[in-house]
Amino acid sequence: MGVIDRVKAIGPGALVAAAFVGPGTVTTASVIGAEYAYLLVWTIAFSILATIVLQEMSARLGLITQEGLGEAFRNEFDNPIPQAITVALVVSAIGIGTAAFQTGNIVGGAAGLATITGVSENIWGPIMGLVAAGLLWTGNYKLIERVFIGLVTVMGLAFVLNAIIVRPDIGSLAGGLVPTVPEGSAYLIAGLVGTTVVGYNLFLHASTVQERWDGAEDLAECRADTIGMVIVGGIITTAIVVTAAAVFPEGTQISNVGEMADQLEPVFGGYALTFFAIGLFAAGFTSSMSAPLAGAYATAGALGWERDLTSTRFRAIWMTILGVGIVFSALDYNPVQVIVFAQVANGLLLPILAVFLIYAMNNDGLLGEHTNSTLQNVLGGLVTLVVIGIGLRTLYDVLLL
Repeated sequence: MGVIDRVKAIGPGALVAAAFVGPGTVTTASVIGAEYAYLLVWTIAFSILATIVLQEMSARLGLITQEGLGEAFRNEFDNPIPQAITVALVVSAIGIGTAAFQTGNIVGGAAGLATITGVSENIWGPIMGLVAAGLLWTGNYKLIERVFIGLVTVMGLAFVLNAIIVRPDIGSLAGGLVPTVPEGSAYLIAGLVGTTVVGYNLFLHASTVQERWDGAEDLAECRADTIGMVIVGGIITTAIVVTAAAVFPEGTQISNVGEMADQLEPVFGGYALTFFAIGLFAAGFTSSMSAPLAGAYATAGALGWERDLTSTRFRAIWMTILGVGIVFSALDYNPVQVIVFAQVANGLLLPILAVFLIYAMNNDGLLGEHTNSTLQNVLGGLVTLVVIGIGLRTLYDVLLL
């Protein structure tokens, strides 16, 4: 496949990258870089590996079975009790969880616009939400896909340009690939991994690959798209850490991304805030569309509803999720309390999803010759064990609040 063909193949993987590089990831990566410099770069490497392993499984399942993850999970059990538990799990944790994260997505993107224009994020928030609603309402996957790819490109250019200009110490950056857990860093490690390996992305990916490709003959192209775009997301996250590490003395604690943008004035001059604000807006806006879309795919699949972008039920789901974000952003409600619940939901959901996913990926009747190999099961098992640890740590930290 030539370079031009590979560029044309970019698609559903961009949705995954756009979804996990949101305001939460931007903030966490900034704090990590400022406080620990390059010491936790290995966390990004692990997160990207884990995301590739799980997203590849999800995409393969969707492409081969032509079913969403919700349908696959529900159909794994003949007994109505496990089926009901699965449906309840997906609808509550995915639906409510994405709605909770949606507030942070909209407020984060609106903060970028507020930095550029001086107009309050409480005004930009609802406007962003309505624009996202308009794009989703068209039901045109290709249009939404192009918007996502364009915004991810803008975000990547802004952050990568930051990283290049500050000239990082390559030796120290490479040294950060050696796993180490500095005192007090466990929570941030859990946070970065947790915001990269996103549960609802598994549902989003399994469904959207069916919009782009037809079946097993497209598996290689689908896999290349998944790996390539997830790595792009990892490069963007690394660029944020590098920027913060180069600008701030190690050990600096920043309370918000705006403070980091202020510190970039000596590097970019009068354009520092603009560059960073564009990246923050792109991160928020891409996530503000992907979260409702993922929630709708997951919920519709689990309930056995039609997964059509133009169907009334499908639209009702994503409109509800998006509406929550719009309302809270307009009311100037502090999103931290809402996001705490989302962290709890993600901490509980992701390990269970990983176990269900690996179980489904070994079903010969479902996937035939495309079931997991031994290596894929080993990698999936290792990722799951770490994800379980992250979930337990997330719950532990939240319960201490």
